[in-house]
Amino acid sequence: MTMKDILEIYRYTFRYKLTAVLVIFYNLLFVIFNLVSLILFIPFLQLIFPEEPVASKVLTEPHYNGGFVAFFEYLGKWYNYFMESMVQDSPEKALLFVCISVFLAFFLKNVFRYGAIWYQSELRMAVVRDIREKIFTKAMRLPLAFYTDERKGDLMSRMQSDVGEIEIAVIAVLELFFREPIAILINVALLVYWSPQLTIFSFILLPVSAFVISRIGKSLKRTAGEGQSAMGDLFSTIEESLGGIRIIKAFNAVPFILKTFRANNLRHQKLITKAFRKRDLSPPLNETLGVLVMICIVWYGGSMILDAQGSGTGLSGREFLGFVIVFSQLLRPIQGISTSIGNLNKSQASQRRINEILNMDERIHEAEDALPITRFDEKVVYKNVSFSYRDEPVLRDISFTLHKGQKLALVGESGSGKSTIADLLPRFYNIDSGEISIDGVPVEKLKIDDLRNQIGIVNQESILFNETVANNIAFGLPHVSRDKIVEAAKIANAHKFIEELENGYDTNIGERGNKLSGGQKQRISIARAILRNPSILILDEATSALDTESERLVQDALEKLMADRTTLVIAHRLSTVQNADEIIVLSKGEVKERGNHRELMELKGLYFNLCSLQGIHY
Repeated sequence: MTMKDILEIYRYTFRYKLTAVLVIFYNLLFVIFNLVSLILFIPFLQLIFPEEPVASKVLTEPHYNGGFVAFFEYLGKWYNYFMESMVQDSPEKALLFVCISVFLAFFLKNVFRYGAIWYQSELRMAVVRDIREKIFTKAMRLPLAFYTDERKGDLMSRMQSDVGEIEIAVIAVLELFFREPIAILINVALLVYWSPQLTIFSFILLPVSAFVISRIGKSLKRTAGEGQSAMGDLFSTIEESLGGIRIIKAFNAVPFILKTFRANNLRHQKLITKAFRKRDLSPPLNETLGVLVMICIVWYGGSMILDAQGSGTGLSGREFLGFVIVFSQLLRPIQGISTSIGNLNKSQASQRRINEILNMDERIHEAEDALPITRFDEKVVYKNVSFSYRDEPVLRDISFTLHKGQKLALVGESGSGKSTIADLLPRFYNIDSGEISIDGVPVEKLKIDDLRNQIGIVNQESILFNETVANNIAFGLPHVSRDKIVEAAKIANAHKFIEELENGYDTNIGERGNKLSGGQKQRISIARAILRNPSILILDEATSALDTESERLVQDALEKLMADRTTLVIAHRLSTVQNADEIIVLSKGEVKERGNHRELMELKGLYFNLCSLQGIHY
């Protein structure tokens, strides 16, 4: 993992400075009292295995002569003097004091550890919340082209699984830089104080462990990336299958979908299992290597003790036992560092996938000096507009003018570019060449929010949300009165069936409005557009989902609505656009014919043929 990646996790973490500092502070106290709890065992060893009878020993109170290192030596000598004095007075009381001291040290160690965990849990979830919010905000701002290229399931995977890996990395960074190194430093300082020779010998053996773990970490990073990608595929399969369950059942495609799901699920399971095995290999491997190091130290330290017995110099048995106890705890932070590095390596793939979204060009940029637009006065002009998708031409040199109050219809076969023309007006996409202007101002120079506030859209597919009927009609307009909502519903011929629902306008319509019929959903969509009272109305086959009776009533309401409104109508059902002021006939992204219904019928061209297929005559 590069330093740039680590710094990015660091910035996420220290956005909450106070919480991060508290985690570090409590971890520091945990490290100190963890060491103290071990050191306090040494007086216990001194009581059980005295080098000479304490009762006959002449005690001299130590004195502090200044100096940083001398201060810690003074503390050690003073504590030994205090314990030996207590032993001379009452060995039983000394033993009780040691036991209570050790218990208090362990108690405080765990209190401080829990304090670190307390603030750590808040910190990690705050970071997760922030990253997930950034991804979702970015997803809302990305152009529609992104959702043509990317799958929603993969985006959901990045917001859930990949963000979860960053959560682990946040803790890894705190432990890697602010806990484990401090623990190692304090432990090593004590070991050097006891025996520099034995400490140097023990450290010669440790690089072997570091080399093995680093090799595992590199392999883990590669496998983790493949696993996260497989999770994206799995989420996409789930999202598509649940969304298309009606078609899957209708075409008896359940076995096919299950086969696809099982294949993706199995691939994900194998990759994640492989990643877990590599990650979980680190602790037992570390422990095995640690035991090997400990055995070597016992052998070498035992030799030093034997030399001391023979020559009166070297390491005492009590000091050696203390050395072994502290050194055994030194392996824990070393293992913690290797685990943290492994988690950071594993999170790197997730971090890359998250940054792919966050660094993606939004493409639909607002000009720095964008102009506001609060009203529409004259006309919308498409002038020599061309547009391509993935280098495939979709529109070629499209030109027309839509005057205020005019109704203009776009007709043609599927894939001729009708919906694309409509999507370019609110800047869902940027054009390749040409110009689209409103009242003489190119749309690229207008504020995007103001531009879209002037436009109301009713799509062929009714897009509703898991909310109440009233909230769906008032979508994006939080302070609209109930009377205006009801009025819009009446115009859209929706009021009657809404009143018959269980809770009327307060009835929750379920995910994507699945509690309603297709015609009911479309009428709520029309009511939503009516309520916004837009200057420009885009109807993308707005009545296609209605039954004959509802279509007639809604079409009448739309005709009244469009009487004083500029309307762009996309139609497959040509009977709905016979009264349009102008009809533009498209084929393969080009304008083939234009005029009103009668003029186009007299041409006996493409429009005439389309009408004939639908049984429409003069």
